[in-house]
Amino acid sequence: HAGRSVCASGTAAHGPGGFPSAPCPTCRLPTLQAAFAHLALAFRCDMFTLQQRVEVEKRARDAAEENIQEELAQCRAALERLGRSCANTGCKEMLELLQHNLAVLSAAVERATSAAEKLGAVHQEARMSRAAEVMVQHVENLKRHHMREHAELEEMKRLIQQNSRNRQLAEIQGE
Repeated sequence: HAGRSVCASGTAAHGPGGFPSAPCPTCRLPTLQAAFAHLALAFRCDMFTLQQRVEVEKRARDAAEENIQEELAQCRAALERLGRSCANTGCKEMLELLQHNLAVLSAAVERATSAAEKLGAVHQEARMSRAAEVMVQHVENLKRHHMREHAELEEMKRLIQQNSRNRQLAEIQGE
């Protein structure tokens, strides 16, 4: 796939969702940098359209809930009409049972709606957790890279100072 890194062994370095899995050590930093860049771009794009998408999803949810409530209301009305025309005791018991089942169904729809919202929130939390982990790994890699470069810089400074002292010493001894 485009945008996915492949390590020297030829295996994809990304797991599900485009986030890095455990790649080989030689390609970990470039893979993590690519994942971070991908994540940063995705966040920018998401933030650009987030409010619009929230509104669209709210309207879709509200419309679905209204449709379900309308269907339940029509079932209740049909049962009521049927109850008025039913004189038989067995028929009335059956209607009461249907009305009870309809009430149970209505409560189950409410619970399902609530559970779906909670599940969506948990899925979002999992995505954000994975994204945060990529960011933390990227920062840790940047810190390690900075520390290596700082150590190399300090070593170079030490060598330059030592060479400078050696030259000064050689000049003094030459005179």
